Amino acid sequence: MSDIRIYVEEAPGQRRELPAPTDMGLSLMELLKASDYPIQATCGGMALCATCHVEILAGPPLPEPSDDEWAMLDTLPLLHETSRLSCQIRLAPNLDGLVVRVAEPA
Repeated sequence: MSDIRIYVEEAPGQRRELPAPTDMGLSLMELLKASDYPIQATCGGMALCATCHVEILAGPPLPEPSDDEWAMLDTLPLLHETSRLSCQIRLAPNLDGLVVRVAEPA
């Protein structure tokens, strides 16, 4: 099993390292929920609710958001240039070193 490292910035300058398996087809949302972050994911990862909003702070480039993801991001009261829905990011070897911040619930 090959793990990658995802980092969650919990406070400025304070990051928690999460080992993340890439062979299970998990999304970043599932990893964050399993690591006890306050991700509601009320739609179950279908890009229908935006309750898994994260900010991408650093790391490898990600694929562009889908039209469905953009539509949900547009509903957020506080949207950042690097906002993404964590349910739409699949854990893969090329994401090793990704740094995210869990957005405050709306």
